[in-house]
Amino acid sequence: MSGLITEPTDDIRRFMARDHRLFIDGLWVAPGSNRLIEVENPSTEEVIARLHSASLADLDRAVAAARGALDGPWGRMPPAARAKLMYRLAGLMEAAALDLGQLSTLENGMPLWMSMDKLAAFCPELVRYYAGWCTKVTGDTLPAVPLRGEGDDWLVYTLKQPVGVVGAIIPWNAPASMITLKAAPALAAGCTMVLKPAEMTPLLAIRFTELIEEAGFPAGVFNLVQGYGDDIGDGIARHPGIDKVAFTGSTAVGKAIVRAAADDLKRVSLELGGKSPFIVCADADLDVAAPSAAAACFFLSGQNCMAGTRLFVEESIAEEFEERLVAAAATFTLGDGFAPGTMIGPVISAKQLARVKGFIDEAESVGARRIFGGNVPGGKGHFVEPTVFADVTPDMRLAREEVFGPVLAVQRFSQDNERELLARVNGTTYGLSGSVWTRDIGRALRLAKHVDSGQVGVNAHAAVSPETPFGGNKQSGWGREFGREGLDAYLKTKAVSVNLGPHLGG
Repeated sequence: MSGLITEPTDDIRRFMARDHRLFIDGLWVAPGSNRLIEVENPSTEEVIARLHSASLADLDRAVAAARGALDGPWGRMPPAARAKLMYRLAGLMEAAALDLGQLSTLENGMPLWMSMDKLAAFCPELVRYYAGWCTKVTGDTLPAVPLRGEGDDWLVYTLKQPVGVVGAIIPWNAPASMITLKAAPALAAGCTMVLKPAEMTPLLAIRFTELIEEAGFPAGVFNLVQGYGDDIGDGIARHPGIDKVAFTGSTAVGKAIVRAAADDLKRVSLELGGKSPFIVCADADLDVAAPSAAAACFFLSGQNCMAGTRLFVEESIAEEFEERLVAAAATFTLGDGFAPGTMIGPVISAKQLARVKGFIDEAESVGARRIFGGNVPGGKGHFVEPTVFADVTPDMRLAREEVFGPVLAVQRFSQDNERELLARVNGTTYGLSGSVWTRDIGRALRLAKHVDSGQVGVNAHAAVSPETPFGGNKQSGWGREFGREGLDAYLKTKAVSVNLGPHLGG
């Protein structure tokens, strides 16, 4: 589908040039702050849009609007009616996929074919998945007898109710997926939302909000406040009118959100950083495993939390696998997201490029062997080649810290020491994703059981689906997204105990 266009359409150019506003209580309103947000195309370094940040007073109005909708029409709406609105939204997302995809590519840099894949298929289906849950949120009837109630007959049941007003703070690396992943379960649960997109990627969020408006959601159900993390993001975390913060981003910012949210003990869910292992055993199908290892690291230019950036390969096949890996890495064409054939785009900013290059230079200086890539092409754009390092040791910074760029660290392991392998695999502060590649099902399940992460694939990496819970252990986060567990994060349980009087027997 991306072959249909090689540059932004006139409609999208007009959209970018518009006066971009906030969406509060069903109305598009001018931001109350003079703080400027400049949106840059990371492929060209061109400023493609300018808008102003929300003020803290704007945030107050958005939270009040969300509370009003929760206590008013949205809170009274039957679950089937909520589902109908969500199904309508999914259809509108499909119809607007080309618009949304272009905006994602322009402000984020990802190839248009990848943007379209998310927006024409995955994101609408995620909305439909959660729309189906609207009418299936139920409690339980419990055979309970409260203390000092032995002689009475009791009816004890639970209610699942929306947690309330949700403040969602999302990152820049995959705006469409992140918006959908926060909004869909929250709306299905009956919550209302105040969304702050990353300041580097606000445009897709604005267009998505237009679809919310077009779908007919009541005023105040979904509110959009563009802004920076140090004021609007922090304001969401501290706001007494917000019941839950849903955050995806770096571990450092996640910790700051927890500290800010501690004053009123609001609920917090966090999907944070990762340093995911990709384990290749000697009997693996190397024709599949090698290109999969490259894709697991270089997808989204390495700017994704699940990236398989630590490759553990069994010693007996290491040399052959490294050769196959280099051949696979060479197929990842670097370029502008609108250019035909582009496989990976730029990193998001000059600052991020400098960070990635710093990791590359340091790894070489401490003895890692660069076997592919690592160069920064000249000209415009924040581009860095896919990079592969061999001879990486566990003490190196490249093996311990999240790069958030297309840099793969290869370590070798011996067949007869799975304990030592697992000690290295789990010897990190992160625990988000991972994968094991082998034809030996016993070994696969044994290793998968002991890899300390929220998700482990066998002969697949980052096998995300709407039904499958996803989230991190350790400093990779709190809670789970996707699936029933992702819905539960936006619900609270109330127990109701009814004394029916003296027990009549029978």
